[in-house]
Amino acid sequence: MSEDDFPRPIDEERRLAGVRARNATRRGFLVMAGAAALAACSSGPDVAPPQSSLPAPALPPGGNTAPGTGTPIGLILPLGASGNAATVAQALQNAADLALSEFAGARLRLIVKDDGGTGPGAQTAAQQALDEGARAIIGPLFAHSVAAAGQVARQRGVPLVGFSTDTNVATQGVYLLSFLPQTDVERGVRYAASIGRRSFVGLVPDNAYGSVVEAAFRETVPVVGGRIVGLERYAPGQYAEAARRVAGSAVQADAVFLPDAADAVPQVLQALAAAGVNLTGKQLIGTGLWDDPKLFAAPSLNGGIFAAPDPAGFRAFAWRYRARYGREPVRTAALAHDAVSLMAALVNSYGENGITDAAIQNPSGFSGVDGIFRFRADGTNQRGLAVMQIAAGSTRIVSPAPRSFAQAT
Repeated sequence: MSEDDFPRPIDEERRLAGVRARNATRRGFLVMAGAAALAACSSGPDVAPPQSSLPAPALPPGGNTAPGTGTPIGLILPLGASGNAATVAQALQNAADLALSEFAGARLRLIVKDDGGTGPGAQTAAQQALDEGARAIIGPLFAHSVAAAGQVARQRGVPLVGFSTDTNVATQGVYLLSFLPQTDVERGVRYAASIGRRSFVGLVPDNAYGSVVEAAFRETVPVVGGRIVGLERYAPGQYAEAARRVAGSAVQADAVFLPDAADAVPQVLQALAAAGVNLTGKQLIGTGLWDDPKLFAAPSLNGGIFAAPDPAGFRAFAWRYRARYGREPVRTAALAHDAVSLMAALVNSYGENGITDAAIQNPSGFSGVDGIFRFRADGTNQRGLAVMQIAAGSTRIVSPAPRSFAQAT
């Protein structure tokens, strides 16, 4: 165990949080900002130096710029929305402010706008932020809001980094920093193949999420040398019929893909068992939806795997957030922290004109709270994820997250 495994008094926590923040920020985003700047200066985004040997850019003396100064960046969130959306939005704004305070020499000024959780609100917020000089936009949170704000940003030639998981709203200049289910599927299937699994069956929920993960599953399995011997979809709660339809194929399989949430997966497994499927020796594979303590306690899931960020990064971030705000951050708060750190790194490394598509699409990527990530030209992202295995009511890492994209390939 390390010191990070033990709670500590708030004063000591603040001190160590500051040390972690300075070290992590300079090692991560500042170092990798050198890659982004050099990539932007090169002949194209395919030319970039390796992540590991980049110099940090020179920092101005005196720490961060004074409040109200620096390169303006729009931050659009549903702060005035009803229900849980406003709570999440406030956590995202807190994390953005935390990033500014932690990033040594940050030359940013956040222009915060409330979109009310609506598309028209996001469109108006984006127009206002851009009229006030924003060189980039962070947010919004929802797909329809990202689409609306992204349209405005693209017309003005300003990049947007949003938090939706709907890849339909991603495009050149409109980037998604969220955790995309396609990445979960690819990492989990590749790991299963690496330990010798070749024949896959899947039971997939019949909803929008199911459509996304099914497409990724169909694409990834042949790439890793496997084959899909059976695939069925089910409506909510209607597991038995799908299990019966896939039961014959499941006999041939050595891996079972179950991309659903904690309240559904144990019931799917019960339906498979009732249909006569012996799951002994078969590798169960999930997605990020499995990252739920309720699922870890289910004996039928013991040994199952799913892809997720290394939890150590978020644990350290959560300590810093707690020390500053006195409450726990929502899981997505780390996205706002990384988005602000990304913008600060680009500006510190290359000036306010350095927030370009070429710099954002740097193939060497960036390192944030949840590990490495990079953006594709189509606006989607790739992340370096760990593979977690459920064991005895908890999880353990069976394949560490890569530290660079060269290592990931």
